[in-house]
Amino acid sequence: MHIEGRIVRLRAVEPDDVETMYAWENDPRVWRVSGTLAPFSRHMLSRFVEEQQFDIYQTRQLRLMIENPEGVPVGTLDLFEFDPRNRRAGVGILIYDQTQRRHGYASDAIATVADYARKVLALHQLWCNVGAGNEASIGLFRNAGFTQAGVKREWNLTPEGFEDELTLQLILN
Repeated sequence: MHIEGRIVRLRAVEPDDVETMYAWENDPRVWRVSGTLAPFSRHMLSRFVEEQQFDIYQTRQLRLMIENPEGVPVGTLDLFEFDPRNRRAGVGILIYDQTQRRHGYASDAIATVADYARKVLALHQLWCNVGAGNEASIGLFRNAGFTQAGVKREWNLTPEGFEDELTLQLILN
């Protein structure tokens, strides 16, 4: 499975992606935004990839690899907490390598998955949670049409103290 964007391609995770995901998921710099508290094993990631063969209606989640125009994986995009009854899903995105950021990959990936969510999954909305201090992610989602739906006060403990978390949503109609 793959979904073509304007400049990126979103594709299903493959067994060959385990090593890349192992490096990305076990980088403590990513843990702060992903909510991870402990390292992932290769075995655990291999099982995760195997489970991705099942339908989103079974697993309630979908991970897609984001490839740049050269076909190199630069990040991941997750649909999670998929709720077919209420026609919504959470979305999370990571462009791992700092040198691959600010090339439009994340913006195109969000626009592409929003189109997929609307046309293929018949979703009504996408939502995300972003730390109030994560200006780059807030800007990314706002530029994609997401609007702030709420604030969870002092929600996440950071090295600087407690930080608010914003809930943003995109109505897909």
